[in-house]
Amino acid sequence: MEEQPLILSAIAGNLDADILTAAFPLLEAGKIEAWEWSFDTLFQQEALPCWFEELLHTYSRQQRLIGHGVYFSLLSGRWTSEQQAWLERLRQLATQFTFDHITEHFGFFTGHHFHAGAPLPIPYNAATLRIGQDRLSRIYEAARCPVGLENLAFAYSLDQVKQHGEFLEKLVEPVNGFLILDLHNLYCQLHNFAVTYQDLIHLYPLDKVREIHISGGSWEDSTLLPGKKIRRDTHDGAVPEEVFTLLEQTIPQCPHLKYVVLEQLGSGLKTEASKARFRQDYRRMQRLVKQCRRNLTSHQASSFLPLNFTSPDLVVEDEVLAQEQGQLSHILETSLSFEEARTKLLGSSLAQSDWTIESWEPYMLETAVSIAQKWKQ
Repeated sequence: MEEQPLILSAIAGNLDADILTAAFPLLEAGKIEAWEWSFDTLFQQEALPCWFEELLHTYSRQQRLIGHGVYFSLLSGRWTSEQQAWLERLRQLATQFTFDHITEHFGFFTGHHFHAGAPLPIPYNAATLRIGQDRLSRIYEAARCPVGLENLAFAYSLDQVKQHGEFLEKLVEPVNGFLILDLHNLYCQLHNFAVTYQDLIHLYPLDKVREIHISGGSWEDSTLLPGKKIRRDTHDGAVPEEVFTLLEQTIPQCPHLKYVVLEQLGSGLKTEASKARFRQDYRRMQRLVKQCRRNLTSHQASSFLPLNFTSPDLVVEDEVLAQEQGQLSHILETSLSFEEARTKLLGSSLAQSDWTIESWEPYMLETAVSIAQKWKQ
């Protein structure tokens, strides 16, 4: 049997006609070494088509299928019936497929309805740490495979950016978990806060990185700062040149890296030209991965499985945090301007709190209003 490469090239492929059409020539040529599936994006679909299920089983049998959650809202202060149903669905899927690992996004959703909203940051304090650790333990209990978290693209301040890696490491510690280092998310922060890669990358626990994501995004103009462009992690564009540079710089620094994954939404793959560019980006990513594999001098295997796991008991909740999240969501979703949002925030219970709203960059609060209102139902 052919020995499995130390680092595998993958795509994020869901049951989406545009993604699958773009990926099909790569599949046909045997170029896609692993498959990442956002298993919770089909929450309204009762059963998978047989052909797609067989595709997932093909990678599952090779232990090259990885699951990526989108909608769990890991750091919501209040436990919901939707989160419980999410876990039960994951538990069922984990009996059907062999996942090499399961991951989720950092943050909480602004929307009041499940599957509506955008993930936004939370205070890095003891309450959110307890909640996040509890939720990750429940994900592990349901899936019984390594569990990881993805770094968030959005932040309100440079201090928040600088503290992100350390807080992620604390969150995954009880389950001996790992990180997805999304390099486009990192690129967003490098641009939006004018910080250098060298200053930021060492603040992440790179020995915890098991997976890397690359993707594209979009630019949004700030009305507060004419000429200022905000980089958004919208996943609807080709991979920027700068992200490929970050990939080349970062792979050698991650001793436990196993997967490098190309992501793009089907909404950005409507034309033949965009599909061709997607395949071009994948081939370039794979060449970089193969080059780094050849140059590896030290690469260690790590199971990222809990050393001593105890099943979680009572669900951890924090009603104060839940109410603060509700206030923030309402303000972001209903304010007609940055000025109105800021005035409401300064008059809310979030003022002079661990949310540190007084230090939020105005152009990032403006962006948060735009994000929340885009997703509002």
